[in-house]
Amino acid sequence: MYTMTGLDRLIGFDPQLLHDSVLTGINIFILFFFLSYLLFNPVRDVLEKRKQKIAQELATAAGDMASASALKEEYEAKLKNVNREAEDILEAARKKAKTRENEILDEARAEASRIVERANREIELEKKKAIDDLKQDVVNIASLMAQKAVGNSIDIVIQNALIDETLKEMGESTWQS
Repeated sequence: MYTMTGLDRLIGFDPQLLHDSVLTGINIFILFFFLSYLLFNPVRDVLEKRKQKIAQELATAAGDMASASALKEEYEAKLKNVNREAEDILEAARKKAKTRENEILDEARAEASRIVERANREIELEKKKAIDDLKQDVVNIASLMAQKAVGNSIDIVIQNALIDETLKEMGESTWQS
């Protein structure tokens, strides 16, 4: 009969080899499912959690970027408003300064008008005083002349009556010219 040598058995398919191969295959499948349950599933879970974490971080980053973009637009709008408000404030200040300038000019004109009016009144008073002084001087001169002309024969009452009469004849218009 046929004897088996070590080399034939390695290459040949005998029932023992088939039996061992089937048992090894079953053991490999059992080991694969066991290792899959113990190792692969936790690794898959870790990878899935990491994937979810990365997706969440990307979503958060996208939300933060959108928020930052909205804040940037808001700040740019506020900056434009600040510039507009600054222009409005400057314009209001210019208007207020112009109004104040007009008030000061009006006050100065009124004060100048009061000064001119007061000066005119003072001039008028000085004019009247000068006329009165002049009348008094003329009266005194006329009195002296009449006294010299008439001498001691006319008393002071008659002398004053003559002066008054002369002044009346000359009239008021003569003194004011």
